[in-house]
Amino acid sequence: MLRKIIFFLLLSGVTAGLVGLFLYNKKMPSMATEQSELSVGAYQMFDEYSTDEAAATAKYSGKVVAVTGQVRQSSTLEDGTPKVILETGKEFGVLCEFDPNTKHTRTTFQPGEIVTIKGECAGLNFDVQLSRCVVVK
Repeated sequence: MLRKIIFFLLLSGVTAGLVGLFLYNKKMPSMATEQSELSVGAYQMFDEYSTDEAAATAKYSGKVVAVTGQVRQSSTLEDGTPKVILETGKEFGVLCEFDPNTKHTRTTFQPGEIVTIKGECAGLNFDVQLSRCVVVK
């Protein structure tokens, strides 16, 4: 009886470990294949968050949003993925952190350039945060 219990616990532990390993290594789908749920300008999006954060969070958070705006600042992270801040006319902007799981056609952006970037809205943290971003053509 004790052998059956030990065998069952061992089998359960191995199964749980394999499932966990599979889920840990599973890649997120590329944002390039995702459809935008909303399209908005960077100024408008930031103004909506500044005016009524709760309503803007309900509208944008967790959704795939295409944001059009002027590049304020661009940089490259240590892993080679770009990060772009779009101008909002305020102290803070719309921060777009590009998807590290996607091969990007562009990795450099010039300040003043107008771009449309699609990403998943993560809400407001000084800047409006977009994650897993890609450039919309």
